[in-house]
Amino acid sequence: MKPQEVLEYSLKKPGAYLDYPFGDIPVCIKAGGKLFVQLYPIPDDYKITLKCESITGDFYKQLYPGRVVRGYHCPPVQQPYFITVHMDGSVPDADIRAMIDHSYVAAIARLSKKVREQLAEASDGEREAKA
Repeated sequence: MKPQEVLEYSLKKPGAYLDYPFGDIPVCIKAGGKLFVQLYPIPDDYKITLKCESITGDFYKQLYPGRVVRGYHCPPVQQPYFITVHMDGSVPDADIRAMIDHSYVAAIARLSKKVREQLAEASDGEREAKA
């Protein structure tokens, strides 16, 4: 997936928005104030970092050794909960989308039920407006 495709796919998630807390790079995508995608669109080192459950991260790291690694920038206490995917074409787009989906769910799971419901309602309203 190209950087623009990652952005477009991620921003379709309910309540998703762009944020730049660290400057221009990484491009961060959040929902409900929770970070779920960090995009590093650097041509020679294009990668994304995603939130995940540790068991899911271990699965993808075993499936794509050296291409999916621990969150490279994370402090040790956070490393089990983030993965970095090197976007060199070796990981199929379908799996990247699945990882983004998982990251979104993992991020919003820590939000209150009320906030999760508000995100879902906002998404339903957007779908109705487009119809």
